[in-house]
Amino acid sequence: MSDQEAPLRNGVEHKIFEVLPFVDDDYGGVIVEMKTPMDTKTFVAALRDSFEQWRLQGKKGVWLNLPLSHVNLVEPAVKEGFRYHHAEPTYLMLVYWIPEAESTIPLNASHRVRVGAVVLNHNKEEKYGSLCGSGIWKIPTGVVDEGEEIFAAAIREVKEETGVRRSIYLNVNQSTINIYNLTFSYIYLQIDTEFLEILAFCQTHESFFAKSDLFFVCLLRPTSFDIQKQDLEIEAAQWMRFEDSASQPITHKNDLFKDIHHICSMKMEKSYSGFSKKPITTFFDDKLGYLYLNKQEDMEQPIS
Repeated sequence: MSDQEAPLRNGVEHKIFEVLPFVDDDYGGVIVEMKTPMDTKTFVAALRDSFEQWRLQGKKGVWLNLPLSHVNLVEPAVKEGFRYHHAEPTYLMLVYWIPEAESTIPLNASHRVRVGAVVLNHNKEEKYGSLCGSGIWKIPTGVVDEGEEIFAAAIREVKEETGVRRSIYLNVNQSTINIYNLTFSYIYLQIDTEFLEILAFCQTHESFFAKSDLFFVCLLRPTSFDIQKQDLEIEAAQWMRFEDSASQPITHKNDLFKDIHHICSMKMEKSYSGFSKKPITTFFDDKLGYLYLNKQEDMEQPIS
């Protein structure tokens, strides 16, 4: 057979396609990143040839990264056995498990991480805001952004200069008790804060698109005290006495709100210790991270 002749497969001439562009992952699989345009027929043929080679090489999981420009390849990939794994604004990730044994491909991220910021001043007052006509006050909360530290998210949620859904205080309808089904209302504040510690955290399930939820309650100290409220929507933005906040009906109806106030009360009485941050480097790549602990002064002692 000459170099120009196509090989036979089951007696039928078979054209050889180039293996799809890939790199090895760290777990015996491959990552395919499609960068050049490809029609569906050529893609399917190249994918099947790639599977043959990967099986011979003993590869396991196949990660197929399809950017928005390759949306035409989603349907044929699924028909070839791929399943969705996760999606980001610029791409869709699909996966395929080659061995007959049970797949060990990890599932998509299972949790959303949120913060709630308690800001206490030296007068034992908390920072709150209220939407016009409602009269119920609540601490600021928000979702931690990708790549953002928990403490940085808490500071950001108390102050954000962009004028969008940042630096907000949330307001709830009096008939709403479930913290994860709140009616949101926004005010914009110009308050600088310093992170002190994580007071507590809780975990709930089937919260946001069936994902689990980690909610970190953070304690912050104000370093500035000026308030700039949005007059169009906000009736008031002020420092509220801790006792007044704790006496709100929703605080007594909701276990989480009630527990947060109990923790803050113990903290003010110096009978509660939260978790302060300690910078660390990660084991695998020496990147900066943070360990949260409540006995930081003891960490300087040698290990016995």
